Amino acid sequence: MSEAAVKLKKVTEHSPSEIEKVKEWINSEDYKEKNFARTALVVNPAHACQPLGAQMVATSFEGSLPFVHGSQGCASYFRSTFSRHYREPAAATCDAMTEDGAVFGGQNNLFEGLENAYALYKPKMMPVYTTCMPEVIGDDLTAFIKNAKQKEMVPEELPIPYANTPSFNGTHIHGYDAMLRSILQDLTQDQKIEGKCTGKLNLIPGFDGNVGNLREYKRICELMDIPYTMLADSSDVFDSGCDGEYKLYAGGTKIEDAAECINGKATISLQKYSTANTMKFINAEFSGDKEVMPLPFGVKKTDELILKLSELFDKPVPEALKKERALAVDAMTDAHQYLHGRKFAVAGDPDYLLGIVSFLLEMGAIPHHVLCSRATKKFKKEMDALLESSPFGEGCTCYINKDLWHMRSLLVTDPVDGIIGDTHAKWAARDAGIPLFRIGFPIIDRVNLHRSPVVGYQGAINMLTMIANKFLDIKDETCEDQWFEMMR
Repeated sequence: MSEAAVKLKKVTEHSPSEIEKVKEWINSEDYKEKNFARTALVVNPAHACQPLGAQMVATSFEGSLPFVHGSQGCASYFRSTFSRHYREPAAATCDAMTEDGAVFGGQNNLFEGLENAYALYKPKMMPVYTTCMPEVIGDDLTAFIKNAKQKEMVPEELPIPYANTPSFNGTHIHGYDAMLRSILQDLTQDQKIEGKCTGKLNLIPGFDGNVGNLREYKRICELMDIPYTMLADSSDVFDSGCDGEYKLYAGGTKIEDAAECINGKATISLQKYSTANTMKFINAEFSGDKEVMPLPFGVKKTDELILKLSELFDKPVPEALKKERALAVDAMTDAHQYLHGRKFAVAGDPDYLLGIVSFLLEMGAIPHHVLCSRATKKFKKEMDALLESSPFGEGCTCYINKDLWHMRSLLVTDPVDGIIGDTHAKWAARDAGIPLFRIGFPIIDRVNLHRSPVVGYQGAINMLTMIANKFLDIKDETCEDQWFEMMR
């Protein structure tokens, strides 16, 4: 039968007038009220699942091969998300559980997967993390990994830390936290030596898809002559360059450095919410000072980090950093009028939101809608306090456990000038007719933004430049001829 002869009948038919009526209705206050009343449905959430965060950590150590205990489709999702964001290969292996594993358990899958992966790729470490299926059936990874070593499928001395990371609970930041804690527990076991101090800083960046940020932290430490170990360092793994040779293990925190980090002089985490359980372990087991600090977005938060480093390591703030600070203040002074008084919506992870909002308030901008799709009342209380600390936070609202379809209702009923978030916010931005400033993870519809730092003094300049110039572009593209000026 030819294609032309087949007449498809739609399940439902809607007239153009009905469609237009619904289009208009979803922009109304009435629809917003119904939208915010929903509880069972999530539409376009601003977060990913736990195993994705676990893979970020698992891939960030030298010679480490991430191992997904679960289905092949899940593993492909994590890998493709990283590959699309970084435009780099995202190595990981999987034991490909299917229906039989759901019935009989995944031990045989794990045995075969570990044995093959080690034989083929010779990793220094294989962190294992779970997806929904093994979590639902209750696979015992402690026993499975122990049995695999007893059966000599992998060497006894091979580190195989594991984390339970069900996709139906938590987000990518919780998976990051669980995997990092597990790796540090495994590698530092029996490594603590009373009285020993490496003299080094343990710096934990938290879940951060911006390799430029990680390099900015390292550059600051090097300028201050502070020896450091970054836990965990994905900068070279996901930005290794193109020299004609594929490197399966390109960079990452050295295993021996991670093993002795328990004897460090100080440990600083730059993301409270994505390292909560890791820091509980570090506070209980590690030597030296321990600090949890906010992400250094803007001048004030960067000042706090640099002064803390200076205090902990008795190092003067170098002239180079003082000059960078002066340049950032100068750039903010030159361009503040393009952000001052502008209203923004912001969506993302808890730690990133606190940093971005802090920067906006510093610029005299108004973070009118702040949305976190998975957060606690503790986070909301902290965000509310931050908003209340500035006159530019007056009338601003923090929404927790809401998604980007909720954000769309906010944008069309209570408009703002722009939205800051990852690629998933582009639909809400398009419907509201406002620009999207891409900061966060993932960014899959633009290139190289993951290489441009948004932390530190240079990061403040980068954010300011991106936002101000976009508003100026819009002005030039939309103004009438008589207002098409040379100088803006």
